Amino acid sequence: MSKLPKQYRRFLEDFPEVGEAYHALGTAVGSAGPLDAKTRELIKIGISLAARQEGGVRGHVRKARDAGASADEIRHAILQATTTVGFPNMMAGMSWANEILEGEDG
Repeated sequence: MSKLPKQYRRFLEDFPEVGEAYHALGTAVGSAGPLDAKTRELIKIGISLAARQEGGVRGHVRKARDAGASADEIRHAILQATTTVGFPNMMAGMSWANEILEGEDG
């Protein structure tokens, strides 16, 4: 699994019980239906992109890659945002993802 971002590691150190509860909620949500981990992470990339959450896009790109998604699959998922949230938002998400995928921040 990818290294956790510094701020998230600090959050876990400062608030371990909240971190454990947050992790448990994520596990429960992930287990609540038939989607596999790769599909869930591709969806979460789209959700993060639509909300313009750079950290979310970056984190879910890493998790999608860890779950077996190829760079082409990740980029194709991001491209789907074009007609839903607009070209500029898609391009922002693509740039954040490319930094991870091309190793500039990965």
